[in-house]
Amino acid sequence: MNENQGILELIEMLYTMISDAWGVPLGQDKCLVDREKALDLIEEIKAQLPAEMAEAKRLVSARDEFIRNAKKEAESVRKMAEERARKMVEEQEVVRAAKARAEEMIATADNKSRELRKAANEYLVESMQNAEESMAQALDIVRKTRAKFRSAASGTKMDIQREQ
Repeated sequence: MNENQGILELIEMLYTMISDAWGVPLGQDKCLVDREKALDLIEEIKAQLPAEMAEAKRLVSARDEFIRNAKKEAESVRKMAEERARKMVEEQEVVRAAKARAEEMIATADNKSRELRKAANEYLVESMQNAEESMAQALDIVRKTRAKFRSAASGTKMDIQREQ
């Protein structure tokens, strides 16, 4: 098998193999399929599915790392704000100004952290949605294949009954 073939292409090949297969006389829904080729296609599909799942896991891991980095950055900003505030403790007015600035920096860091987390989640949701759509398309092809196969088999059954 060509390693560059996607799952949908492999499913299409399997569908074509089954739909083009010769019917078995008096075998209603049965046909002759090259078992070796069909099993090879199924093995290739099975081999590629873990890769797509691994990609989804990689995206989740990347999102988690993105959030960890955002938290580290927020913590760094918070620590800088606290240090700055400590240095300004000489007078009452200076202390108030420092507290106000520190709170503003903490709020800014919290907002930035929330924005980064939201962006990471949106990216993950979009990636997972794309993966889900690909899998749904593959499932739809399998269902259509099964329906066409049954339809073709029913047509063969009717032809046999007409000949009798």
